[in-house]
Amino acid sequence: MTYQAKDIRNVVLLGHSGCGKTSLAETMLFESGTIPRRGSVEDGNTVSDYTNIEKTRGNSIFTSLMTVKWKDSKINILDTPGLDDFVGEVMSALKVTDTALVTVNAANGVEVGTELVWETIRDYGTPTMFVINQLDHDKSNFEETLEQMKDRFGHNVLPIQYPLNQGSDFNTIVDALRMTMYVFGPDGGKPEKVAIPDSEIARAQEMHNALVEAAAENDEGLMEKFFDEGSLTEEELTKGLKIAMSKQEIFPVFCCSAFRNMGSGRIMGFINDIAPSPAERTNNVLTESRVLEPNPNGPTVVFIYKTISEPRIGNVSYFKVFSGTLKTGDELENKNLRSNERINQIFEATGKERKLVSELSAGDIGVTVKLKNAHTSNTLADKSSDLMVRHIRFPSPKIRMAVVPPSKSEMEKMTKALYTLQEEDPTIVVENSQELKQMILHGQGQLHLDIIKYRIEKVYQLDMQFEKPRISYRETVRSAVDSSYRHKKQSGGSGQFGEVYLRIEPWTEGMPDPSGLSIRNQEIVDLPWGGKLVYNWCIVGGSIDSRFMGAIKKGLMLRMENGPLTGSPCIDIRVSVFDGKMHPVDSNDSAFQMAASIAFNRGFEKANPLLLEPVYDLEIMCSSDVMGDVMGDLQARRAMIMGMDADGHYQVIKAKVPLAELHQYSSSLRSITQGKAKFRQEFAEYAEVPTDVQKRLIGENKPDDED
Repeated sequence: MTYQAKDIRNVVLLGHSGCGKTSLAETMLFESGTIPRRGSVEDGNTVSDYTNIEKTRGNSIFTSLMTVKWKDSKINILDTPGLDDFVGEVMSALKVTDTALVTVNAANGVEVGTELVWETIRDYGTPTMFVINQLDHDKSNFEETLEQMKDRFGHNVLPIQYPLNQGSDFNTIVDALRMTMYVFGPDGGKPEKVAIPDSEIARAQEMHNALVEAAAENDEGLMEKFFDEGSLTEEELTKGLKIAMSKQEIFPVFCCSAFRNMGSGRIMGFINDIAPSPAERTNNVLTESRVLEPNPNGPTVVFIYKTISEPRIGNVSYFKVFSGTLKTGDELENKNLRSNERINQIFEATGKERKLVSELSAGDIGVTVKLKNAHTSNTLADKSSDLMVRHIRFPSPKIRMAVVPPSKSEMEKMTKALYTLQEEDPTIVVENSQELKQMILHGQGQLHLDIIKYRIEKVYQLDMQFEKPRISYRETVRSAVDSSYRHKKQSGGSGQFGEVYLRIEPWTEGMPDPSGLSIRNQEIVDLPWGGKLVYNWCIVGGSIDSRFMGAIKKGLMLRMENGPLTGSPCIDIRVSVFDGKMHPVDSNDSAFQMAASIAFNRGFEKANPLLLEPVYDLEIMCSSDVMGDVMGDLQARRAMIMGMDADGHYQVIKAKVPLAELHQYSSSLRSITQGKAKFRQEFAEYAEVPTDVQKRLIGENKPDDED
């Protein structure tokens, strides 16, 4: 059966690790009849966490797609990891879903993982509902958790339900929307519906009135009826709440125990009745800022939100049909790569199980295999169409480590494996640094890199180790100095001769021409590693033929690529060639190249040389109770505190920190704050290395003499 957009619900499960998302997904599958019995995270047999590494660790690492049928709807459920290291999985899932179902632990309240995903939810503008889970926990506190949610997420957080008896005896939920009470048996499942006790009527009615008012605010007719009669019918209430939720004007709150299977059926009923369908979420903006309607008869537009590589199958592509109807055998064009792709098979997925279907209509989510050249964030569309969905905005890496391959012979195999993982997870960045002579692996956190290492070792049978990456230092000068060198070599036959006189000085934008010299030719070189070389040819009278101008520049560039202090590249230097000598027979390009290189090297060391280090802008968001510890740690890292501010309940610390001091900062910050902090970093500038640090680095890294 092919479902139309109005009958599809695409829901993403979000929340802090351990809040019960996977257990809730398992219960939803069971309640819908999709699976005959429920698995558990502890037993490692849930539908969602089906990979070996997830079973071993006992938590979600990858986003899993599950499909259930509920009444007249098809609900696609995406269960995501709760750890910030795997934020890329969350962003991919939010890109293709229409409702965020945020799960909160009733015993722990609003945790940092929930706050982190909230920012992403707001970025995507996704309609959101909350579930307060684990109400059967001895330390559960529904009221305190609800107050925290209102404090963190705003007063649009409106409870639909509340528990009558939370804790180990939890089995009763009061539903203020339907003004009824659900009483569950020992094994959960379908509850008994009973009247709300007189002692609870006032509280339930107050909550009901708040919901009616929220529903009426979005429709003039409903508002008039509400003022006239003071109530709305169930059909009118559903209509108003659907509008309010789609506009993110209300965030409904449900309660449940996923472990005991209490409350999930009501949640699915609300998703079916009120959560927006793709037909009501037409804000999927294309690259040209146009709105794409989920029209099954429109041009076919398919967006790949996730790619994985499976043994014996190859690439498996998870996608959403944004427009048109995708059918087996369709020929589409990859709009990002301008290559053609044939859709040979289409599947609906429930965890690792896949059911072959002939077509999927606009708004639906599915899977295909063996696409030739399609990757995450690619758009496949009709060849005659110019439509392309905007790519997923993945975050910048927060941690980096150098990869130590097992041997030179296996380097190619490891490189291929890492790039395969990068295709699956674009928050991984693999960098082959020619400057550092290291392969650098960038990720979102230490756990993220540890999982990559685990997969390399288990899946690809390669022993991979990490080491501290080197730093991209830069070298420059602070004073002007004249330097010369005569290169003379005779070894039978024609020899080599070249003599140059250089003026080496620091370069800044808009500085005056060098005094006492007449510039005949000037070249401003944008160096490949950043910064500039300003090369002045000031030869008067032909002491050096202008044909050697290029050779001298090449000698300077070679020396600047591996600077005299530590072998790091040199930046922002002006070199003026103002005199020299040549021989009518022995002078050649090689001789002047060597003379320029050594003259630069010797002059550089007399020109008050300076070592520069990369400095990053660091923004840390943390609670006030850990702010002192965070500040102390920053000061130990040679940080310059630039300012502090408040952002809601967060304290924001802005600092500039040398990259050399940020090694494993992600792990340190997590340890200092018990995971209740987050940060982002961005390259700011190159800054002067302190004198003591410069001396140490020169002692450790000074290159060999030019000989």
